[in-house]
Amino acid sequence: MRRWKTAAVVMLAVTVMTACSGQRPVETSQAEAPPAATGPTRGGRLVYGLSADGNGFNPITDQFAVQSYSMTTPIIEPLVSVDANGDWRPYLAESLTPNDAYDEWAIKVRPNISFSDGTPLTGEVVKANLEAQKASPLTAAVLAPVTAVELTDPMTVTVKLRQPWVAFPYQLSLQVGMIIPPASLADLKEASRTPVGTGPFLFKEYVPDNRMVVTRNPKYWREGLPYLDEVEFRILPDSQTRAQTLEAGGVDAVGTNRDEDVVKFGDMKDAYTVHRAQGMSVSEYVFLLNTAAPPLDDVRVRRALAHALDRDTIIKTLRGGLTEPADGPWSKDSKWYVDGGYPDYDLAKATALVQEVEADKGPIRFEAISTTDPNTMQLVELCQDMWRKAGIDVTIRQADQADLINRALTGDYGATVWTAFSAADPDGEYNALHQAFARPIGQISLNPTRLKDKQLSDALDAGRVTPDEAVRKQAYATVQQRLRDQMPILFIDHLNTGAVIAKTKVRGIGEHTLPDGEKGRPLTGAPIPYHPFAQIWVSE
Repeated sequence: MRRWKTAAVVMLAVTVMTACSGQRPVETSQAEAPPAATGPTRGGRLVYGLSADGNGFNPITDQFAVQSYSMTTPIIEPLVSVDANGDWRPYLAESLTPNDAYDEWAIKVRPNISFSDGTPLTGEVVKANLEAQKASPLTAAVLAPVTAVELTDPMTVTVKLRQPWVAFPYQLSLQVGMIIPPASLADLKEASRTPVGTGPFLFKEYVPDNRMVVTRNPKYWREGLPYLDEVEFRILPDSQTRAQTLEAGGVDAVGTNRDEDVVKFGDMKDAYTVHRAQGMSVSEYVFLLNTAAPPLDDVRVRRALAHALDRDTIIKTLRGGLTEPADGPWSKDSKWYVDGGYPDYDLAKATALVQEVEADKGPIRFEAISTTDPNTMQLVELCQDMWRKAGIDVTIRQADQADLINRALTGDYGATVWTAFSAADPDGEYNALHQAFARPIGQISLNPTRLKDKQLSDALDAGRVTPDEAVRKQAYATVQQRLRDQMPILFIDHLNTGAVIAKTKVRGIGEHTLPDGEKGRPLTGAPIPYHPFAQIWVSE
């Protein structure tokens, strides 16, 4: 990944890259490590390899991708977290209470917390943060339903909404819920370079495209934490280099999504542990299709593309057989998942649809965008060959990550590779799928496929406004059915090769608890997962 350079890219990132970063809880598959002689020990230093640098460390002005959360959340904490069951839980907030209509939420701030600069955390500070997020060009779209933020008492803020929003607290576990002190709000540019928060670590050093170092916060509000004295995040963009650096002893842990790393280090149980993101938290690997431009404005073409893709062959060839085919935004182990209706691999059906369209409109040609990453190009080229066999002519354009996202945002594409759909609650996909966020080509569209489907949008609305889980399940069943009928997105696989690989001396990855004692989500898939650092420790 590269840093985003344009305003358009920044605008899209809040909806798409949050999804790419992943926010659902995950199960953790860990290679058995030698038993620890004692419990967590204090002290020590962790060197952690990341896949990319961040764009800055200010949640109000800087786009956060996976690496941004890894580097920033040790310093800046959110109002809300998510537990191992996928339910939201208060974090800096002591409680969040809706009114009967769910169009107001009272946020009571946890007492006796201070920022590392000594400023107390109060309701007034939370109000100022939420208002700054609401005013930010980066995050305004996420908080579009918010009409007012009012200070009810010194430690309570009431957020008023233009409509019921039952999943609103989940948003406060993400970037928009991360709280910075008044001094950072007064100097947003400085806050981007030297972050300050309530977290377990303090900012020490940052060298762009090289490293970031954080040190223990001796006044952290959670007693006894953190365990480590220091964490160095080292930027190693090439996945092979990260693996080699880990094996050579240059880092203590890395994130990866390469199946060969999962297999190789998983077989070295005496030296490494593999913490693999699994289940419904893992993002889906997809092609977005531009439904606002020919030939992909014709649903027959979109269905032909789906019928022509042999997902089992893709997984066997490129994923080492470790992933599962995806047929929608939610995995089969999710309570929101419904089966049926996704086009199976059927080359004869694909060819027949192509011939039908060609009889009406002529040959089918479009351009697919890929990043320059060799693994991604290999997948796109394999799909290109499958589509060619059905009679579809697809050319490939390479683009860096920022350009690819900008093209999707403005509609300058036919198809593009993507990773998405890992929000903690289905409502997290609202902006990316709802027709209200589909704009004409050339304008910024938070719905990058630009599909305008009333049944799909009505179902997203129904899922947002009701607390009745049965009604919500039916609404999101309709969402899946409409996606499979209209095919604005080609689903490839459930990308569960995301993992954290660590030396056996590194303990506590995926084993943290939340302030009120609940077990926190172990990892967040993105497709390379991230996790908290306060309860990680190093054994000797």
